[in-house]
Amino acid sequence: MAEDSRERGVELGDLQETLEAEEYPIGHDELLEKHGDETIEMSGNTTTLEDLIDPLGEDKYRDYEEVEGAIMNMVGDEAIGRKNYSDRTPPATGEDRQDEGAPDQGGQEEQESF
Repeated sequence: MAEDSRERGVELGDLQETLEAEEYPIGHDELLEKHGDETIEMSGNTTTLEDLIDPLGEDKYRDYEEVEGAIMNMVGDEAIGRKNYSDRTPPATGEDRQDEGAPDQGGQEEQESF
């Protein structure tokens, strides 16, 4: 398995090496026929290459980077791991801090506009 096969929450595993060794350009349908059943892990969830990139319906991929780009563009929230996680300093005692990107998770009350 490639040591650096994990990127942005997506683990390609042996599929990365397989796709890097593929002959390009390769058509979308041919790529999925050959490798569509291969699994991709995303923070504990798994999906197949076909399930992930089939909706794109690309004509062809010129190189591995285009396939990898398609994969990264199609992963959703399941690849990010813990939502609203921050490695920043926790709130100080008495500080009321809202989590970034989570408007309905507590924090300051919404103000009415008149």
